[in-house]
Amino acid sequence: MWFDPSMDEAWENAIQPGIEDAGYEAMRVDRKEHANKIDDEIVSELRRARFVVADFTHGDDGPRGGVYYEAGFAHGRDIPVIFSCREDAIEKVHFDTRQYNHIVWEAKKLDEFRDRLTKRISAVIGDGPRKK
Repeated sequence: MWFDPSMDEAWENAIQPGIEDAGYEAMRVDRKEHANKIDDEIVSELRRARFVVADFTHGDDGPRGGVYYEAGFAHGRDIPVIFSCREDAIEKVHFDTRQYNHIVWEAKKLDEFRDRLTKRISAVIGDGPRKK
């Protein structure tokens, strides 16, 4: 996901708890302690991932190439990708990924995003070992 402060609320109130509600540990590499280059750390964590939540929301400056790279890297390694995007940006998502079933979410309805994310993870990947 985009490490912009505008995404913190979505992470804290929907993405992280949605992943945890499905029984998995959520990890955001910009909040992980490490001494590596961030790109190397991202690739390392992608290689370890059971699945990836790729959010294609972007700001006024256009699409973020990193999320496209990370989703493609995961696909190339047969790691399931859960696609999401805030409703006001979905029409700007590139054609190559827009064809995937995105969870389209609203900033004022993060509880719905959380619920849909949990259900999507459980349906596609299965419940994780930490599911309560």
